[in-house]
Amino acid sequence: MTTQAEALRADGSDFRTGPPLLSVCDLQTPLLKPASFSLLAGECVVVHGPSGGGKTLLLRAIADLDPSEGVVCLNGRDRTAMSGPEWRRRVGYLPAEPGWWADTVGEHFTDWTMAFAVAREFGFPDGADDWPIARLSTGERLRLALVRALMMRPEVLLLDEPTAALDPVSVAAVESLIAERLKKGLGVLWVTHDKVQSGRIAARGLLVSGGLVQEEVSKCRAISR
Repeated sequence: MTTQAEALRADGSDFRTGPPLLSVCDLQTPLLKPASFSLLAGECVVVHGPSGGGKTLLLRAIADLDPSEGVVCLNGRDRTAMSGPEWRRRVGYLPAEPGWWADTVGEHFTDWTMAFAVAREFGFPDGADDWPIARLSTGERLRLALVRALMMRPEVLLLDEPTAALDPVSVAAVESLIAERLKKGLGVLWVTHDKVQSGRIAARGLLVSGGLVQEEVSKCRAISR
């Protein structure tokens, strides 16, 4: 599978140029210390650290799902200038345990035909929209939740361990799909505990531990600031 760094070398592009897609300045909550960093269009930044360190708190604060202080901007526009629903459509958040509120798969999509074009890449057959949610495995729920998030056409996607419960084939399918969206300008913050996966999907990362967010430079790929 082509890594993000290899893709850069192949097409000559550099995600480190141009204005940031997402800017975070002194974002903090009662449990999260002030954090500042940026994310460029077409870039995936991995978020890692010990369990309970604050990774999910960081994503939820960016998505404006929990009370927070600080400045968060999308393409230079402060999130306070948008309604909550508009912000969360443009900055999508996929939790580790996505919610399901209806009985069948199809009821969770406004356009299943469009969604199925993506879902079939994850191995779902025609007619999966009629499946009861109760019959889905954890991995199937995670894959369908990712499809649901992508159907909102976000500019930034916040992923909280989206492949944790998936088999290797499904993990590869998810990584490939996200890689294609990155080429189209999507920005991604991806929480993972898998160091090998981190090397495949991102060229830099954020270490979150004890509520402190620190930007890391890959030991394999020097990233200048």
